[in-house]
Amino acid sequence: MKNTQMRYDPDNLQIGDVVFIRIDNFIFNNVATATSSWVNHVGVIVGFKNNQYWVAESTIPFSKITSLSKFISRSKEKSLVIARLKQPLSNEQKKALVRASKTRMNIIYDTGFNFNSRGQFCSRFVYEVIKEAANIEVGAVESFQKLLSKNPEYGLRFWKIWFFGFIPWKRLTVTPASQFKSKQLDLIYDYRYQEVL
Repeated sequence: MKNTQMRYDPDNLQIGDVVFIRIDNFIFNNVATATSSWVNHVGVIVGFKNNQYWVAESTIPFSKITSLSKFISRSKEKSLVIARLKQPLSNEQKKALVRASKTRMNIIYDTGFNFNSRGQFCSRFVYEVIKEAANIEVGAVESFQKLLSKNPEYGLRFWKIWFFGFIPWKRLTVTPASQFKSKQLDLIYDYRYQEVL
């Protein structure tokens, strides 16, 4: 996806649109740096009600649905990217995506970013609901070994601290960075504050 400004049309959003932001705190900023990306949090639009869009997300402490405006308000300088699946979702697939999101509500956040755990984390949540609804894989499910080979100098330092010295090399995960780069998505809106590029 190109790093470019595009016009934001709030009437043009759809169920299944993927929303990327950058939460400005120590942990999430380090996740972004370790994955060589500006983005560190992601959610998916699941509806429009009471004159606003709603985003399903996995966040600390539990997965939930929040308004798009509140979702954006947590982003550094309101930085925001919205992307849409290249393959349009049918009405049935949109309904399936909403159902898949609702079945994953109130699940505790997994700070170990384990794709196969009982918990959830943001990029896994988005990956799973889209996969379940439309059989489309957004992002790369990969081992920590493969992930950290892309940015070993910084990534190893952070993850060693995060995992108390023992990086789970074979553990599978999926990152917001890999979803942002996904060839399954077309960017429809890009506003990233200069400092986070």
